[in-house]
Amino acid sequence: MTHRTRAHHPPARGRTRIVAGTTIAALALTGTVFAAAPASAEDSLFGPNVTIFDETWSVDDINAALQAASTEEEFSLDRHQFFFAPGTYGSDAGYDNPATATGIINSELGYYQAVAGLGASPEDVRINGAIHVEPVRQCEANPWDCQQPGSLTRFWRSMSNLTFKPIQQPLGVDATRPFPSGITNPHQMRFAVSQAAPLRRINIEGDLTLMGRVGEYASGGYLANSNVDGEILSGSQQQWFTRNSTVGTWNGGVWNMVFSGVDGAPATDFGNPGNKTTIDQTPINRESPFLYLDGDDYKVFVPKAKANTSGHDWSTDASAGQSLPLDDFFIAKEGATAAQLNAALASGKNLLVTPGVYYLDSALKIDRADTVVLGLGYASLVPTAGNAAIEIGDVAGVKVAGLTVDAGETLSPVLVQVGPAGADVSDPTDPTTLTDVFVRVGGPWAGKATTSIEVNSPDTLLDHIWAWRADHGQGVGWTSNIGDHGVVVNGDNVTALGLFVEHYQKNQVIWNGERGRTIFYQSEIPYDPPTQGAYMDGARAGWASYRVGDNVRQHLAQGLGVYSFFDNQYNNGQNIYVESGVQVPQRPGVRVESAVSVMLNGTGGINHIVNDQGEAAVAPSGTAKFLKVYETESDPNAQNLQVTVPTGDIGEFLWSIDGTNDLVDLGVAVDNGDHFAASGAINPVRVTDTRSSGAAWSVSAQVTDFDSPVSSFSGKYLGWAPSVVEAGGGAVAGDAVDSGFVSGDGLSVSSTLGHAPSGHERGSAKLGAALDLRIPIDATDGTYRATLTITALS
Repeated sequence: MTHRTRAHHPPARGRTRIVAGTTIAALALTGTVFAAAPASAEDSLFGPNVTIFDETWSVDDINAALQAASTEEEFSLDRHQFFFAPGTYGSDAGYDNPATATGIINSELGYYQAVAGLGASPEDVRINGAIHVEPVRQCEANPWDCQQPGSLTRFWRSMSNLTFKPIQQPLGVDATRPFPSGITNPHQMRFAVSQAAPLRRINIEGDLTLMGRVGEYASGGYLANSNVDGEILSGSQQQWFTRNSTVGTWNGGVWNMVFSGVDGAPATDFGNPGNKTTIDQTPINRESPFLYLDGDDYKVFVPKAKANTSGHDWSTDASAGQSLPLDDFFIAKEGATAAQLNAALASGKNLLVTPGVYYLDSALKIDRADTVVLGLGYASLVPTAGNAAIEIGDVAGVKVAGLTVDAGETLSPVLVQVGPAGADVSDPTDPTTLTDVFVRVGGPWAGKATTSIEVNSPDTLLDHIWAWRADHGQGVGWTSNIGDHGVVVNGDNVTALGLFVEHYQKNQVIWNGERGRTIFYQSEIPYDPPTQGAYMDGARAGWASYRVGDNVRQHLAQGLGVYSFFDNQYNNGQNIYVESGVQVPQRPGVRVESAVSVMLNGTGGINHIVNDQGEAAVAPSGTAKFLKVYETESDPNAQNLQVTVPTGDIGEFLWSIDGTNDLVDLGVAVDNGDHFAASGAINPVRVTDTRSSGAAWSVSAQVTDFDSPVSSFSGKYLGWAPSVVEAGGGAVAGDAVDSGFVSGDGLSVSSTLGHAPSGHERGSAKLGAALDLRIPIDATDGTYRATLTITALS
């Protein structure tokens, strides 16, 4: 979060239970609905921290229950889920003049409070009124003098699957102020939040404002699969991500406003003074699973993944996803152990994790494909023995949604692991998906975890992640809440939609997998390095926030914001710098669009935006620098190999090598029954040695895998026969290397192109090599590229 002051919020460990003084709808074990006597939420199927409203509740009782739960402290251990059964709630008589409204649903939304409809569509639950989020109020007499903290710490709250006819009024103490914060324009509702506060499947018949009444600071949020008929006013929001939604108009924003698959989104306008990036279609997305009522039966709808989409989609038919009966789920309640939860998973059950804090002495083991783990009301998992909280096996199609993970006080190497190291099982049409998964290292206590989320499985989808090494709360300090990395991606074809990663002590994100894509990234580098010497990546000043591995050949990142605030309360006023906010390999196929660096406050700053490109974001406070595009046309240290598997006749196979900006035609491949064969030659390498010592030298090469946008095959299938094209200098050709289709590892391991022994004569030689590529016959149609790296040693 974008934070400009420090605060300490002790955790509240007391328990508050919301008791209803009226009849509620509860579910019997047979799946039928029965009327209960005046009861508490404890009596429901879903445990003591879930409250279900239906139309038998009075408006006053609904408001009282919602408002009572909205007062939790920032690091409270209480959790709350509220559901509205299908129906209409409140009166719309005050729609045009909120000051005159009576009988409306009107409450603030607090920490660890989730509110959702139980309809199959958001339009099945209609709320006349508002459930809103207001900034922290610091200056009673003149709120314009206190823009912070505002909404910078309005985290961990959510709403979904609801229709609002917005009618908002101030509440409690705020209503008695001369200038109440909770007043909005007619037809407008306020949702002034920062991280971990998503709106999903929301239908607003009016306007939505994302900032406080006097423009208090807010640090970014997330809106998905929603419709807003009128205006969205983002105003003082420093960044925001909107995905697969429909909006009337968009107004405002500060640094990084990103839209993906949004009907009605503004056009891309990025760089001074623009702050907007629009991607017409989301390349792949899967909406979050959700609980709903099908007649009298509770079910969980699990949406399918979809490719190249735009606009909202509230369909729940078979073409849109699968409805799972509640009998398929083990309903976990606070106090459940890791052994109990793992026994349920091993028996083939999905998990519905009701609100609460779950202390786990071993990880949840998810080893069955297509398992669903759905958290309600910010259900939180806490490892207690240096273990992970979640470990997903080498399987496809797992869905994990709505969970918070708090690092324990014993160091965990990783908190959430998607696939074991080297995982290779995946289904691009049914990706393992993490949705609204929020990780904290510190805050409630001094948590410790080396890596918060590690993704090894190919084709994983990350949809709205906040990984946060706490900058305030309990146990916060450079040597207290330990955390190197927020997200590490090793799997190929991984997509991140809405990635918030902050304050980790090394790279916030490391991306080693091929063909990765991020749409929207928000990150603050840590506040608390005590010295520059304590915050160095080798000889490089600081650690880049977003780091793409040196060996990656294809990567696309769009809409990246990296911010610095090296707090002089920690560094005694020393300047601390980060060389660049984003660090990527210099080669074709790696591209960054719409990147911004900001020096929020404190000392030092960010010297470059991406690698050595982009102006420095240093003093004065608030300095922002923008870079529209970073890409490079060539890697100066490598030759690029490209191969095309055609969609025509199976025996027609054309490929080429592009080494020094000229194209070499290697002819037509031959169908040899069990493989395609192609041959050609590298661009020659000239070696000149005029030293009198005659020291030995060698030139070797190694090829990467061949990648296309949809598939890949191993570089081991490339072999060669080196030769001395022009003799001189005592040059000797290296040994021939068979294609791995015949035997061995081919050129996927370093192989000698040529060499000269010690004492050789001075002179110049030109080395070449005939290439032998034998591709398995089942290779997917497409255009493939690999990189042949040449290394000379002497």
